[in-house]
Amino acid sequence: MVGGTATMVSAAAVATGVLVLDASPSQSLMVSDVAHQVDPSVLARQAAERQGNLSRSADRQPVEQKVSLFRQENRTGNARTQTVDLNSGDPKTIARAMLPQFGFSSSEFTCLDSLWTKESGWDPHASNPTSGAYGIPQSLPGSKMATAGSDWATNPATQIRWGLGYIKDSYGTPCAAWSHSESYGWY
Repeated sequence: MVGGTATMVSAAAVATGVLVLDASPSQSLMVSDVAHQVDPSVLARQAAERQGNLSRSADRQPVEQKVSLFRQENRTGNARTQTVDLNSGDPKTIARAMLPQFGFSSSEFTCLDSLWTKESGWDPHASNPTSGAYGIPQSLPGSKMATAGSDWATNPATQIRWGLGYIKDSYGTPCAAWSHSESYGWY
C-alpha cells in the first residue's frame, strides 16, 4: 500500500528503496510499501493468471531491453515511475537504471562514471589498439562480453550489463573498482 492505495507494478526486484521493474506491462504484482516484500501467494496467483494472457506480438521488445524504476519520493505516498529504453538510451542513463539490478546504490554512479569515462569515454565502439580492450567497460578481450548478449560489440546495454557484473564479481562495487584503477592504472 502506498499512501493508503494499492499500487500495481510489473515483476519486481527490490533493492534498498528502489524497486526495479523488469517485466512486460501485462505482468504485474502487488507490492507492499511497508516492508518492500511481495506476498508469495499473490505471486503464485498472478503467475497463474499471466500464463494465458501473455502477448505474442512480434514487435514487443524483449523483457531485458526495458528497465523501469519505481521510486518512493516521500512518505506521503507520492511516487515517480521512470522507464529507460535500453535499445536507444544514453549509456549513462542505462547504467544508472541498471545499478540496482547488481545491488549497487545510486551513489556508486559517480565512481562508475569516473571509471568508464577514463576507460572509454562511454563509447560502445572504443577500442584500445595496443591491448585489444573493447567497449564501454574495456573488456579484454572484447568477446568476453558475449556472455551478456550476442550484440556485445554494438549494444551499450549489453556492454554495461557485462561490465557491472564484472565489477561486482571482481571488486564488489564501482567505487572499489575506481579505487583500484586510480592505484594501478587499470581495473
